[in-house]
Amino acid sequence: MTMAERHGGIEEVELRDVEQQQQQQKQQAQEQDPQTQKSLLEEQHQQEMGAPISDDAGGSVAAQHGFVFSMEQLVNLSSNANVDDLQRMGGVRGLCAGLAVDSEMGINGDDAEDLKRRAEAYGANTYPKKPLPPFLWFVWQATQDTILIILMCCAALSLFFGMIAEGVHEGWHEGVAICIAVLIVVTVTALTDYRQALQFQGLDAEKEDIQLKVIRGGRSQAASIFDLVVGDIVPLAIGDQVPGDGVFISGHSLTIDESYMTGESDPMHKDVYRPFLMSGCKVVDGYGTMLVTAVGTNTEWGRIMATVNKDDESVTPLQARLSRLAKAIGKVGVTVAVCVLIFLVTRYFTDTYSGQGFIDVIKELVDEIAVAVSIVVVAIPEGLPLAVTLTLAYSMRKMMNDKALVRNMAACETMGSATAICSDKTGTLTLNQMTVVREWQGGELHQPDVINNFDPASPLLQVILEGVAQNSTGTVFIPPNGGEVEVSASPTETAIIQWALTLGMDYNRLRHASDIISVEAFNSTKKRAGVVVRRTDGEVVVHWKGAAEMVLANCESWKDAQGNSVAFTSDKLKSVQAAIATMAASSLRCIALASSPVPLATVPDDTESWQFPDTSLTLLAIVGIKDPCRPGVPEAVARCQKAGVKVRMVTGDNVLTAKAIATECGILTPDGIVIEGKDFRVLPLDRMMEIIPSIDVMARSSPTDKHLLVSMLQRMGEVVAVTGDGTNDAPALYEADIGLSMGLSGTEVAKESSDIIILDDNFASIVRVVRWGRSVFASIQKYIQFQLTVNICALSLNFITALTSGAVPLTTVQLLWVNLIMNTLGALALATEPPTSDLLEQPPVGRTAPLITNIMWRNIFTQAAFQLTVLMVLNYASISLLDIGGVANPTQLKNTIIFNTFVFCQLFNEINARRPNKLNVFERLHKSPIFIAVLCFSITFQSLIIEVFQSFADTTSLSWQQWLLCIGIGAISLPLAFVAKFIPVTEAPLFDCFQRLRLRPKRRKSSRNLITIQELQASAISAAAAATGSRAAASSAAAAAGGKSAGNGGTAAGGGAGAVAAEGEAPAAPSAAGGASLGGAAVQPAVSS
Repeated sequence: MTMAERHGGIEEVELRDVEQQQQQQKQQAQEQDPQTQKSLLEEQHQQEMGAPISDDAGGSVAAQHGFVFSMEQLVNLSSNANVDDLQRMGGVRGLCAGLAVDSEMGINGDDAEDLKRRAEAYGANTYPKKPLPPFLWFVWQATQDTILIILMCCAALSLFFGMIAEGVHEGWHEGVAICIAVLIVVTVTALTDYRQALQFQGLDAEKEDIQLKVIRGGRSQAASIFDLVVGDIVPLAIGDQVPGDGVFISGHSLTIDESYMTGESDPMHKDVYRPFLMSGCKVVDGYGTMLVTAVGTNTEWGRIMATVNKDDESVTPLQARLSRLAKAIGKVGVTVAVCVLIFLVTRYFTDTYSGQGFIDVIKELVDEIAVAVSIVVVAIPEGLPLAVTLTLAYSMRKMMNDKALVRNMAACETMGSATAICSDKTGTLTLNQMTVVREWQGGELHQPDVINNFDPASPLLQVILEGVAQNSTGTVFIPPNGGEVEVSASPTETAIIQWALTLGMDYNRLRHASDIISVEAFNSTKKRAGVVVRRTDGEVVVHWKGAAEMVLANCESWKDAQGNSVAFTSDKLKSVQAAIATMAASSLRCIALASSPVPLATVPDDTESWQFPDTSLTLLAIVGIKDPCRPGVPEAVARCQKAGVKVRMVTGDNVLTAKAIATECGILTPDGIVIEGKDFRVLPLDRMMEIIPSIDVMARSSPTDKHLLVSMLQRMGEVVAVTGDGTNDAPALYEADIGLSMGLSGTEVAKESSDIIILDDNFASIVRVVRWGRSVFASIQKYIQFQLTVNICALSLNFITALTSGAVPLTTVQLLWVNLIMNTLGALALATEPPTSDLLEQPPVGRTAPLITNIMWRNIFTQAAFQLTVLMVLNYASISLLDIGGVANPTQLKNTIIFNTFVFCQLFNEINARRPNKLNVFERLHKSPIFIAVLCFSITFQSLIIEVFQSFADTTSLSWQQWLLCIGIGAISLPLAFVAKFIPVTEAPLFDCFQRLRLRPKRRKSSRNLITIQELQASAISAAAAATGSRAAASSAAAAAGGKSAGNGGTAAGGGAGAVAAEGEAPAAPSAAGGASLGGAAVQPAVSS
């Protein structure tokens, strides 16, 4: 029996004869050459299905590549979604034949030529993207700055009046110099923006590169969504995104959310009567396989995506805060610039003016206006937002190397404030490499050296193997030429299948030995999966597998080694529970297998919505699966704890397994609490808030329990990072301050709800993300310290000298060069510093932590006071002190020394800014190549300005002694910073206006977040009760929880042991669990086993 027939493929009565003819013709065609095969297919469609072969251009292309159907036919099939059209094409079988694909084996994935001709005939699974603007566009954008436009106007006027007043040979210098300076600023700004745009474009491409599974050559293999071609067979499971338009081949309970495309909020069930699937939609339940019939822009999703402009104009909270800070500083700068202009004009007309001509006066006024505008350029810290962008872009690129893909930029900075991480266990704290190492079967718990030595002919073993094979969504590929068997399934299923294979299971034979009637897919709430099968003798059997204590609670008997069903006695039940506890205490995940005969009379005609039996089961076996703790996780957890980030394990495993793993990973502390989700969700709110700080492990938790925990932590002021991989984890990922989805095991729904994708599912990668998050904020603080020091010094110097002498020592070109050093180059140097290990030795950056700390103010004021003092002395006394009065132009030489000293003070202070509160500012300097490059470029260009481009910058050459003087004064900044760090500072912020933005609300909040804690708690109780099939219990529990929570008191609805009884679960020993007792409110600290 074929896979399509087993899983509900094309079964219409009116097509059966046609299908038989198709099969016969296909078998005949296989014995013919390719041209004969194509002719037979064409004749079959023309004569029997009435589906004419298209002669249009698309058809010709497809025909040239050996395919029957044209691209237009397939596109129309998808867009019209008409089952009659599909039947005229021969149904799914005819479609597969026309596309030269086997519905079970798929296409030949090893044939690159076949993949190429499919892409040429039907297109690639890509869509046109908005091209990156050319570099000149970025240049144009950089010239739109108002201040630079004013400067260009001043340059033009200076050029015009200068040539009139001083002649063509001399009068052009200053105007052209300003133009060149502005051009350099524009070019560097454009280059920086263009480079960032390229980086973000690359990151966007990484985000869109979804990895999926396809069936090629009979085996399940990973492939990029961009490599998908028409004819691919794609297995679908809960949380997957439909990668292209296609038709349903086989499956059960496959339910698709098509609201993305149709606006229809109700999920759509897919089967042979409703077989069409649309690209971009999500699988919300069940599983199945599809045949891809259209990809790329031939799908509606692709056409929509091709027209969507994905430019993200949103800013992160830190960017918004820094923009406001820049505006505040800019206002101060504008005020100083206006005052300087007034002083310069006043002093010119009162002291300098002596009857010069109109042209001379105008030129002087233009020069003074240019100086004032240049002060504004220097004063406005436009580099602050740039520094954030540079830091985020650099961090996101480097985080990719650390196995973290950032989907939301704001998450980078928010991660630095994380105070709590709620982590999954499987695959994150463990390796997700599962192996069955112990087993309960035939009434006994077997050791590892025994479990593979059972009699293959045992009746018990035959039922177990049938249950493993049928109650599975995995595939097993046996290489025809020998070699290792390939199992493609979830890690848990893979372990069970591999164990069964060692027991002699013929997986593919058993899969075809009986018909599947109905399936209940596994989900993280019910923690079980079931299947009803009809054997060849007509007997109907249900097989269940799932969390051991949950399946055991529904069992009334067990099978002995001879295959006889034996009713459970109280002692036998206790021995099985003890076996589960023994395995769980050894960090093993316990999965139970059970079955039961189903009376044929109880099987309905419509089995899709059938709630088939899950009680009165017979226990077959319990396997203990080992999933080792990841190497390095205990150390990573310890680093988090040292960094002030509390790590909590939130897992669906039972209490004993969770406790054992948590202890091994270092998560469970001596005073920590281990609690089950069913006990947590029914606690009164006041009691819940009381114990949450001590909760280390939440076991047997549902996704709604996780969501409730996250919301409560946020209510208590925590910044919460949450890991998740399942579709049901989406609400918690969405609600958390930072949602971390798993790249290997996570569903597409989980990934789209997250902020950061952990590409290797490793907890150690999460710790590196925390370090990068803190690095973002640290880099911004370094730049702010450097920026404000330059601002204070430059503004004070120009203001005081203009007020006292009517002239400023720094010219327009010099100020623009300082601006370039400070804004663009300074941001580039300090924003790309790699993170240091000591970042994880500090507490998290709080929500209300000041943007500028008292330590930074101390450093800023110390350096600014020193620089200003030295520069003022040079301005008023350098001619006499340095004995330079005899040179041709002593004022120009004095101003050159001031300018050179000022620049070197900034360059040395830039080194100080690397370590605001550490004595060794040269620490890991060799690990910062960009910083070193910026420093070398700045020194080189400064030397050229002084010695080469003298007309350009209005400077004059300096002697070697004067060079040493300038460098020496600048170098004093280093020991001065060393000494200043011994000055104690207070914790209270000096200026409240520089407080950092609150990190919440998050970027995607909607009305959904108005849900109260009480409603969420009621939802968790309802979901848990519904998972057990007790709808009445769910309603009453939710109502009781709502009433209890509203009053913030009372007792937990149905809590404690009563809740367990309602759910029908086997009670666990609270002392062995070392966590919450079953009384709900009586939560005790965890103790050693």
